[in-house]
Amino acid sequence: MAEKMKFSDEHLWVRIEGEVAHVGVTDFLQDKLGEIVSVNLPEVGEEIERGEPMGEVESAREVHELISPVTGVVVGINTDLEDQPILVNEDPYRDGWLLEVELRDDEELGELIEAEEYDELIAGEQDDE
Repeated sequence: MAEKMKFSDEHLWVRIEGEVAHVGVTDFLQDKLGEIVSVNLPEVGEEIERGEPMGEVESAREVHELISPVTGVVVGINTDLEDQPILVNEDPYRDGWLLEVELRDDEELGELIEAEEYDELIAGEQDDE
């Protein structure tokens, strides 16, 4: 599944379906954070900007600020995370998705990285630990 996604260096994934981008936390980040205990996301209708904070996930270890990988209007949020934030840990690429965004600028997608490049990025970060 990861091959169909693009990734930010902030460890979020983006999967495009038409004009809508599904956004979530990568497996690498959820593993690094540990058990997710809460998720704070923007409201439907809010505008988010690429490179700007758009919410946070809280784990037993830390509160991690989520930096938006795309610009657009939030058209959906994963309401299952309100009662089951652990879904981010259990299935970050499917059931644990965070939000849906109607993209304002498709060209931003070219600034995200492909799965192979992301794998190299996280390998380098693991080497630094």
